[in-house]
Amino acid sequence: MRLNLCPQAAGVALLLSAPVFAHHSFKAEYDSNKPINITGSVTKVEWMNPHARFYVDVKDKKGVVMNWDFELGSPNALKRQGWVRDSLKVGDRVTVEGRGAKDGARLAAACRVTLADGRKVSGWVAFDWDPGREPCEPSESSPIPR
Repeated sequence: MRLNLCPQAAGVALLLSAPVFAHHSFKAEYDSNKPINITGSVTKVEWMNPHARFYVDVKDKKGVVMNWDFELGSPNALKRQGWVRDSLKVGDRVTVEGRGAKDGARLAAACRVTLADGRKVSGWVAFDWDPGREPCEPSESSPIPR
């Protein structure tokens, strides 16, 4: 009996590469020309690799509560910037400046976060932005005033 190992090998390779597919660049998901500034209450915090995340309930102009998903840098990079695991806690009222998702989802890269105690901290650490410009700053062609 002759075994064809090609399908099994392809399956194993696909499973092992899943974390690589899950990671993305800033430019792939976020638009540096879509600034957002949101104030609301933290509903959930995920302190894990490859990026920490937190979720904020925000009321729109009609009073409808919407939940936003904010992506941060890796926990290790955040620690180097002064963050600790409990910098954000469920129930904290925070203000987040960031860049919105390209697809218009309630998802954003958190560039700067004003914590409940008033401290302002950087939220995004990335390595694939345009040289000479932070990923959270609008580009030269942006309609957003600087």
